[in-house]
Amino acid sequence: MPETAQTASILAAAAAASQSYTQTSPNGVRYATFGMLNDGALSVEDELPRLIGAVPAVMSAALANTVFYFVPLALIPAEGEPAIHPDAEVTIAAAYSTGLADRAICHRNVRLPGHDAVFLSARLQNDRFALAFEFFINAAHAFVDVAGVPEEYVQLIAQQVEANVRGEASHDAWDYRQKLASAPHDDKARNALYETAFVDALAIYMLSLYLDFDYADLREREYPLLIPAALAERLRCVHKLLPSNTGYTFEIRYRRR
Repeated sequence: MPETAQTASILAAAAAASQSYTQTSPNGVRYATFGMLNDGALSVEDELPRLIGAVPAVMSAALANTVFYFVPLALIPAEGEPAIHPDAEVTIAAAYSTGLADRAICHRNVRLPGHDAVFLSARLQNDRFALAFEFFINAAHAFVDVAGVPEEYVQLIAQQVEANVRGEASHDAWDYRQKLASAPHDDKARNALYETAFVDALAIYMLSLYLDFDYADLREREYPLLIPAALAERLRCVHKLLPSNTGYTFEIRYRRR
């Protein structure tokens, strides 16, 4: 009998965290798992050592207060539905169901006693690329929140903006580029662009360490994707600032025409 929303247990985020065992990867990144993760097409737990290990060890100090929880589904409240846990804004499904998937979100950030928690919906999309990119985007955000954006990278982005390079690596970065173009003295938009562009490049860089992928896979319809040469400059800068760990190789290949 197919599992339904009623048959999957739902817990408050804090309860799910308390039932999880936090591990520390050799690179210093802390993570945990909760619930039924391996009953889909992707064996999440088999992927985690290599996935977590792709985060450069030099980032670990900034991530020391963060734990990444891989759960089946992190949920948003259903409209008009009474809260299962009135004292908890964030709930976690212990198993996947199609009904609960409609209420799931890619991730939820929660402040728990003693640490910041990032709950990642590992069963929302059953493929390595989607799971990895979601994790790396969140790891990059957590890193930048603590460490900020390196000045060398800021200078590179400033040069590219001045040269009016085409496109960006995310919708948010593109929006900030447009705001800055219409208001060149808007320091808030400028700083937001620097931060977002660094998060994007850092996430793409870590994704490239974890698996081989085609840059076109990042394309979305709402904005023009950053030209490859400009992205390559950004990734080389990130690699210089945050070298890859032993066993991971950074390489950019251009497709022959």
